[in-house]
Amino acid sequence: MQIQLSQKERMLLEDEKHQEGICIKKYQNYAEQAQDSQLKQLFNKLAGEEQHHYNIIDQMLQGQQPNLSHGQQPMAQGGQMQQSSYQGAMSNAGDEVLCSDLLATEKYVSGTYDTGIFEAVNPVIRQALQHIQHDEQQHGQDLFNYMNSHGMYNVK
Repeated sequence: MQIQLSQKERMLLEDEKHQEGICIKKYQNYAEQAQDSQLKQLFNKLAGEEQHHYNIIDQMLQGQQPNLSHGQQPMAQGGQMQQSSYQGAMSNAGDEVLCSDLLATEKYVSGTYDTGIFEAVNPVIRQALQHIQHDEQQHGQDLFNYMNSHGMYNVK
């Protein structure tokens, strides 16, 4: 089924596609820089999910019905398993900077999806953007859980 995009939807999707491309590059680069092997694994996983978001947006820009399925385990389960495996590891200052930057990026990107969700006329586009935003919020939770369990983000 072909979907029709308004000029506004096309502009918003192009912006989101650009942001997803930046997220992919950041996660891939930071995975190479990270010292902790679990953090490298988390960054690589999230890079793959950001690529999935990029592909969804690209499909919509081409007028195609987006494929929202991840093809992997649900994120909530993955996040829970990772959180428990993070316990007890030591923090390192370089990894903390990488995590802090990516958490700030996820907060920003999640917020940018609000505009697209509120301004999308097409319900298919709105649903896809809500799906991606939910994933972005889960990415933030995964990063927070890692940081919190490594003494990088203490909640008082």
